[in-house]
Amino acid sequence: MTTDTAVHIDRRTTAVLDDHHVGDIRGALGTIKAGDSAPRTGLSAKLKTLLAIVGPGLIVLVGDNDAGAFATYSQAGQNYGPKLLWTLLLLVPVLYVNQEMVLRLGAVTGVGHARLILERFGKFWGAFSVLDLFLLNALTLVTEFIGITMATRYLGLPTVPSVVLAAAVIVGAAFTGSFRRFERIAIFFCLGSLTLIPVYVFAHPAPAEMLGGLVPTMPAGPGGMAELMLLIIAIVGTTVAPWQLFFQQSYVIDKRITPRFMRYEKADLWIGLAVVMVGAAAIMGIAAAAFAGTGTPFSDTAAVTNGIEAYAGRTAGALFAVALLDASIVGAFAVSLSSAYAIGDVFGMKHSLHRGARHAKGFYAVYAGLVGLSATLVVIPGSPLGLLTTGVQTLAGVLLPSATVFLLLLCNDKAVLGPWVNGRLTNLFTSVVVGVLVVLSVILTAAVLFPDISADQIFLIMAVSGGIGVLTAGYALLRHRSAAPIDRTGRAEWRMPPLQYLPPPELSIGRKIGLTALRTYLFLAMALVIVKLVQLAMG
Repeated sequence: MTTDTAVHIDRRTTAVLDDHHVGDIRGALGTIKAGDSAPRTGLSAKLKTLLAIVGPGLIVLVGDNDAGAFATYSQAGQNYGPKLLWTLLLLVPVLYVNQEMVLRLGAVTGVGHARLILERFGKFWGAFSVLDLFLLNALTLVTEFIGITMATRYLGLPTVPSVVLAAAVIVGAAFTGSFRRFERIAIFFCLGSLTLIPVYVFAHPAPAEMLGGLVPTMPAGPGGMAELMLLIIAIVGTTVAPWQLFFQQSYVIDKRITPRFMRYEKADLWIGLAVVMVGAAAIMGIAAAAFAGTGTPFSDTAAVTNGIEAYAGRTAGALFAVALLDASIVGAFAVSLSSAYAIGDVFGMKHSLHRGARHAKGFYAVYAGLVGLSATLVVIPGSPLGLLTTGVQTLAGVLLPSATVFLLLLCNDKAVLGPWVNGRLTNLFTSVVVGVLVVLSVILTAAVLFPDISADQIFLIMAVSGGIGVLTAGYALLRHRSAAPIDRTGRAEWRMPPLQYLPPPELSIGRKIGLTALRTYLFLAMALVIVKLVQLAMG
């Protein structure tokens, strides 16, 4: 019988915070012993290593195609056909670069995302990162259970027992006390996303139209240009979510992946990207085929499922409902764990799936508490589920830029990543992404506060924000030209020193001004959004 190996941590030599984050890599599909430094020269050895590593990238990206994504992609397909498929192509490099940076932080530092923000940027930003993640994740979990109720109702199952059973599965998968068992369960559900393939075959959208959708266009739709712009923003928001950053970094640490296996974990990311993009494109194509020529505007995912049944038959509708149920469960796994990991990291609690519930009570209590609260809200009669869904979409849009900003700053912190810091091209690309996300966040916030916003006003916001972005980028490029070249020597063996030995971060005047502006924007945007949500709740 194989036993799990955890290694005692010498706090003077490593930053890893939990003893169970060091030891054998015991993945769902293989094991790599601690200290294994044998070269992988043959194809068989490389494949076995990849199978042992696969998991973090696959789960985080498949979890991205959750209940909210089903609704967004279905709306895009129903209202515009496959003409917005090009947005998915643009998001591939964004997703990869973001998750690669998080992977690098996890493997090199051994410390979770929230804890690094706390240590490098102070108590305010550390507390803010945990609180906003906890609030946003709780609301996101509600949307996952809404997806579960829609799927089970279509399948003819009673709502309350179905929600209770789903919550039990989500909680039970983590409470096994074995990282390997959890990952096997999670990967099993990830494979469930392939259920969309036969639905796509049943719907048989026209290949020429699907290929045409890869060419960027701004198609006409039922709500005009303003609604189209907001839908594109929603596609970005549902595909690039803040919880992904926290989950991926902590899960890589909990799986005990080190820089030695970085190449294999990058391959894991590409596998996850392939699966998530195939699923997203399939949802758009299915909805496009099912509602082509009907003129029926999108209402919710339940109506989409019924439309698929009317177009392609009961089997197709049932498989789509199963895929929605599966996606909601995978999303719930990842969202709940991201909160539990972050809180465990910041408050110094034991936080590892290698530990049983008796040995990490706080970690498992946060995980189960979030799941239980969200499931309860969904089954309470009269719960404002529509309002909660609006809150999730808006808060995610408001908070995403801050998460990406700190990701970029941490990946340029030499005390944290040493020879693993970002190169010039990565910084240039990510800076553009951050700028675009800030613009989209401003537009989304404005659209919630002012529902009648016009396309001209949206373009004005884009123009003003773009001008500010060009000036900021110019300043950053001038500073970067004077920076010393990065020394990559000894990168394979370099790990971040213990947190207490790190020098304080260097905060230039420009960076201080930027962080102050970000803090001001977040406070104003969140306050205005909360006021708007309260007004909606009061009718």
